[in-house]
Amino acid sequence: MTEKEHSAPQHFIRNIIQEDFAGNRLQELVTRFPPEPNGYLHIGHAKSICLNFGLAREFGGRCHLRFDDTNPLNEDEVYVDSICRDVAWLGFDWGRHLYFASDYYEQLYQYAVELIKEDMAFVCSLSPEEIRHYRGTLTQPGTDSPYRTRGVEENLDLFRRMRQGEFSEGSHVLRAKIDMASSNLNMRDPVIFRILHARHHRTGDQWCIYPTYDFAHCLSDAQEGVTHSLCSQEFEDHRPLYDWFIEHLPVPARPKQIEFARMNLTYTVLSKRRLNRLVEEGHVDGWDDPRMPTLSGLRKRGYTPGAIRTFCDMIGVGKSESLVQMSMLEHALRDDLNYRAPRFMGVQDPLKVVILNYPQDIEEELEGINNPEDESMGTRSLPFSREIYIERDDFREDPPKKYFRLAPGREVRLRYAYFITCVDVVKDENGEIAELHCTYDPESRGGSSPDGRKVKGTLHWVSARHCLEAEFRLYDRLFTKADPTAEEKKGVDFVQYINPESLRVVAGCKVEPALRGIEPRTRLQFERKGYFCLEGDSGKEPLVFNMAVALKDTWAKIEKREQQGG
Repeated sequence: MTEKEHSAPQHFIRNIIQEDFAGNRLQELVTRFPPEPNGYLHIGHAKSICLNFGLAREFGGRCHLRFDDTNPLNEDEVYVDSICRDVAWLGFDWGRHLYFASDYYEQLYQYAVELIKEDMAFVCSLSPEEIRHYRGTLTQPGTDSPYRTRGVEENLDLFRRMRQGEFSEGSHVLRAKIDMASSNLNMRDPVIFRILHARHHRTGDQWCIYPTYDFAHCLSDAQEGVTHSLCSQEFEDHRPLYDWFIEHLPVPARPKQIEFARMNLTYTVLSKRRLNRLVEEGHVDGWDDPRMPTLSGLRKRGYTPGAIRTFCDMIGVGKSESLVQMSMLEHALRDDLNYRAPRFMGVQDPLKVVILNYPQDIEEELEGINNPEDESMGTRSLPFSREIYIERDDFREDPPKKYFRLAPGREVRLRYAYFITCVDVVKDENGEIAELHCTYDPESRGGSSPDGRKVKGTLHWVSARHCLEAEFRLYDRLFTKADPTAEEKKGVDFVQYINPESLRVVAGCKVEPALRGIEPRTRLQFERKGYFCLEGDSGKEPLVFNMAVALKDTWAKIEKREQQGG
């Protein structure tokens, strides 16, 4: 079974699109996902990806992938490749509609010239500090630049010379001439072109002036015929500027900007600045560390595209920001992997068991079910021999009440194998349990007895003669606090809440021989342990498995208790 069917949730953006179609204001829906190629995508970006591509797919339209590459100082082709890989991995296809803002640099330059000719833009020679000072505050209006009254011809000449590289960085900028008394700071004569003597990852040294994001973004939307420009809530104050450029320039289309709430997730951070700090200071092992909320990190940990898409549907689309529980994301993953992940047996803390009455020179092949939720996944062969490994926690010499696993004199079931009974405990010179001696019932093959007797405990195991060496990397929350940034205004550094137990490496694990030869990044369930993902080469021991998620949600109660303040 693949990703479970579910109806598309209704939300205000879908309602707007439906109303536009119903009112004949829209013939084809065109959306876009517009990342800046200056970092790696994370789970917050996945919400926007699923929203933009999902709506386009639902309404038979198209979604563009466009890189808003207007700042060559921070951009790199590495990020372009990573973003393309992540969007495709999530299951979305932009087809031939891959664009870059740099594709439109010449057109953007001409649009700026048009604004100058209409006396709606001017070259300003204030320093960056002076521009900030003249801009005013939230409670005080700005002051006109002394260069605001430059004539059209002088502005055209200066702007042309800016392009030709005659001036140093910071000496001039091109600003739109709007309203320095506006209550919206974004409308106070914003900068639309600045000088940067920096090499661009696509255009090289062709340009030394670059458009600002606010100028390039809306006009790139218009050039591509985007109908609905969906962006996060922090751009709501930028919408009047977006509309001003569209209204005052001869653009081929008039996109509609709509804002939605960005996502925040408990026990992690989604700020690019904070994520970058985690990497640079060595708190994690790179951007694809499985503890990171980046899509590359989640992929390495074992998350599936289907689980992330389902999660994005679960959290919905609204206008108010919220802190989404990490347990919701993990629930989506468990639900997805329950149907697609094959089952295997692996022992994390091995304890040897010798079955005294099993012949030493005999081994046999038993049959295990690959996934009880999907019969089409078939069965696998399980080698069985006189010596096996079980989990050390599955034995108690002095068992507590309601402990149903192995103990002296007690009979349990080995999954898919036989009933065994512990008859002796062998200890080393330190008094630690070294191995168990047991007997088995030959008539209980397959895990049931012909006389109908019942046992309460069922243990997983591996054959000592056939098992493979493995290493389990067990992951936990990256932070111990649900909102690690909540006290930053009080001077509390969010890194103080990094969980020292967020990664535990367990060596000396034993797993089934059927795992030899499986593909890297294969997702599977180790019975009674959790869902894991193979990292690296399965032909080389020890096999390394990243734990994607535990079988049970032990954090849901913690999160609920924190919400209740207890």
